[in-house]
Amino acid sequence: MFEAKFVRNNLEAVRAGVAAKGETVALEDFLVLDEKRRQKVTAVEQHKAHRNVVTENIASLRKQGSPTLDLQEDMKALGQNIKELDLEIKQIEERLEHILLRIPNLPDPEVPVGPDESHNRVFSVHHTPKQFSFAAAAHWDIGVALDILDFERAGKIAGARFALYRGQGARLVRSLINFMLNLHTAEHGYTEVLPPLLVTYDNMVGTGQFPKFVDDAFKVSDRELYLNPTAEVPVTNMHRMEVLDGAQLPLYYTAYCPSFRAEAGAAGRDTRGLIRMHQFNKVELVKFVRPENSPAELETLLRDACTVLERLEIPYRVLEMCTGDLGFAAAKKYDIELWMPSYNRYVEISSCSNFRDFQAKRANIKFRASAGVKAEYVHTLNGSGLAIDRLVAAILENYQEEDGSVRIPLALQPYMGAEKITKNCQ
Repeated sequence: MFEAKFVRNNLEAVRAGVAAKGETVALEDFLVLDEKRRQKVTAVEQHKAHRNVVTENIASLRKQGSPTLDLQEDMKALGQNIKELDLEIKQIEERLEHILLRIPNLPDPEVPVGPDESHNRVFSVHHTPKQFSFAAAAHWDIGVALDILDFERAGKIAGARFALYRGQGARLVRSLINFMLNLHTAEHGYTEVLPPLLVTYDNMVGTGQFPKFVDDAFKVSDRELYLNPTAEVPVTNMHRMEVLDGAQLPLYYTAYCPSFRAEAGAAGRDTRGLIRMHQFNKVELVKFVRPENSPAELETLLRDACTVLERLEIPYRVLEMCTGDLGFAAAKKYDIELWMPSYNRYVEISSCSNFRDFQAKRANIKFRASAGVKAEYVHTLNGSGLAIDRLVAAILENYQEEDGSVRIPLALQPYMGAEKITKNCQ
């Protein structure tokens, strides 16, 4: 969350950043409330200064044996005025916080300017999509035919937009989890963590999901806990309210975590199959770095995520997101999209974002560069490394054979213990 002083002193930059992201924030209301608060704070300070003078006068009169009743009445009135002003200030600060929490992160200067996804810039394209000699099937049909996906029984268990994996389908998910965690820990230097699936409201505020996306979250009915929408939330909040040792930076974490989203506004968009579900699986990458290093760290984060697709030999491209498609919390973001033959288009598999100090300010995560120096806000980054269900869909579609079987990518064969997925293969 931006501090009121920053918004006040950089109003035009904030206004431009909000507009570039297509957000609506009550900045005029902020200015009015901010001025009221400052006036009332000044009044409290004046009352307290007056109270100090009255206190000294009372002490002096008492030494002289003179009456102090009138001054004591003044003291009582001053105390009541201060109490009332403090309450008014608290109420104003709550209204200010309501506005400040809704100001998005400001885009980096080099981010392409544009209102929507049509203005995203193609950053790179990797591998040519396969030309099939037969009519390529959709992943949901392939999975059902091979008896490795069961959407009907998943519906009996939980309703629409859930999946049940079985046999080699379940093994494929487990293989992808192990493959990616091994890659990121052994080769990319990340520390694996296994976080809770439930997070608090404050955690969701810290990473920028709340209050904007509160309607997309699943809430536990009898307490202030939510199913995590992405491992970014619990992993970033591991260091909430902490001052990190600058000598230990950067910190890299990776986590496998089932994630949950209600996605109230997603009706009709890719709701068939594995692309958009209420419960999904991801391996997440999270970084805590020094401010001066975060731009370079975003590039290595992108490389780490792309390495998964390189090893699996799946066609993909990278987009540099424009201001209008950047998201609430990111200052700069790349999307990785893999090729889906049945869609005849690319589909997002990961977003790699630099949040700079936006999340750190909301979650109060700082670092101290050396002993005796003032602590400053760390920079945070995160990206999917990768989304597992969409990766399953891409493997089924890009590696399908005419006989209905699916070849297993070479990198996964040691984990799967097989070269192909076929009907009745356990």
